[in-house]
Amino acid sequence: MVIKKTSRMSLVEQVAEQIESLIEEGHWAVGEKIPPEMVLMEQFDVSRNTLREAIRALVHAGLLETKQGSGTIVRAENTLGVALERHAKKAAMIETLDVRFALEKQAAKLAAERFEEVDFTKMHATLEACQHAADKEDRVAFIQSDILFHSSIVEASGNQLLFDMYKPLFDVVYDFVEQMIELEKDLLHDNEFHIGLVRAIEAGNVEAAGAIVGKYFNELRGYVEKVEG
Repeated sequence: MVIKKTSRMSLVEQVAEQIESLIEEGHWAVGEKIPPEMVLMEQFDVSRNTLREAIRALVHAGLLETKQGSGTIVRAENTLGVALERHAKKAAMIETLDVRFALEKQAAKLAAERFEEVDFTKMHATLEACQHAADKEDRVAFIQSDILFHSSIVEASGNQLLFDMYKPLFDVVYDFVEQMIELEKDLLHDNEFHIGLVRAIEAGNVEAAGAIVGKYFNELRGYVEKVEG
């Protein structure tokens, strides 16, 4: 782990930026405590006040969380994710659906374009998990597997920024899918979309991959309009 020495200008901002970079690079995972003050003061070569101001700024941004008796823990991977999650939780279901459609359609097409480079292991594993959960009528397991399936498609796009924009939607997507299954219980057993999308990506059929996602989200949009309509 490389810690850069700071210059005299905008020390608080520089320290905050470096802490954020270290989190994004995976040096400290979500839920993990960052090192004690004395260690960080030495590594960044700054005073206690400067460090505390930087941490306070990141707590306010939602990247870190200070818990009494537990120290300071990482709450999110980046501030972009925190901002998107906040907005998504306030958005209407139809708005969330439109964002998901835009991201997932492009991700599916990109995944199909680079199908020869895609590792389909996670995609197939989550597909089987969805089917298994549906067979057992296990709604919670199905929703979790469904989210992981959609996530695996976005990840297969090979576009890290696209994945970073999609990941903060996980909690919102969970609530969304839960409401959709409550409204249309047949969705629990509708695995045709998942299977068709995987086949299209495996075949490198860009247009089919995009069309399948489009058809799926058009159907979901109909269900949402019943709820919000």
